[in-house]
Amino acid sequence: MHVEIWSDIACPWCHIGKRRFESALASYEHRDQVSVTWRSFELDPGAPAQRPHDSATHLAEKYGMSRDQALAMNERMTQTAAGEGLDFRLDIARGGNTFDAHRIVHLAAAHGAQDAMQERLMRAYLGEGALMSDHATLQRLALEVGLPEDEVRDVLATDRYAAEVREDERTAAQLGIQAVPFFVVDRAIGASGAHPPAQLLELLRQARAQNPPIAVTAGPGDTCGVDGSGC
Repeated sequence: MHVEIWSDIACPWCHIGKRRFESALASYEHRDQVSVTWRSFELDPGAPAQRPHDSATHLAEKYGMSRDQALAMNERMTQTAAGEGLDFRLDIARGGNTFDAHRIVHLAAAHGAQDAMQERLMRAYLGEGALMSDHATLQRLALEVGLPEDEVRDVLATDRYAAEVREDERTAAQLGIQAVPFFVVDRAIGASGAHPPAQLLELLRQARAQNPPIAVTAGPGDTCGVDGSGC
């Protein structure tokens, strides 16, 4: 069974969804038969290298809300993450372009370390104030995961793996994916959103039991959309 997960490193719900999927997989009786691939998805492909404002200001401007409302929104997200054992620090998150970070994830996949790289990048962005467009930061995080320094330098100095990121995004468009996280099992059945582990476990069992046409299910408010909704 092959599970593909479309996500963006800068998506809080994606990290929560990762934890919930891990819990579901740990309870799945056929987990040793499951392979997982992380697919690239940019919520804001036109984002600058670094946004000039903090997360709360960005949310307030995007949704036309007050800064206090944006801060409360971030606090609710932080509390939800804490329930999954995640330490979000959205007050220090530095928004910006994630394209190069996605390329590093593809490099990690070539070395069998994709999940570890995805985890490290999400933790760095959502909890440590790391800027995902900064090459020195990406190199440091990649080396922490154990990727070869010469290859990391080569990726960041060239457009290596750019085509792979774009291919993931084209596939997402073909599947109608407009919000992440988005889970697809064997290209047969899909679920949009950071569902509770019990629902993700049922997704795995349903996929094993039958081969239905691809279906999309979403829970309210548990995704980040390309229009900025949910985050």
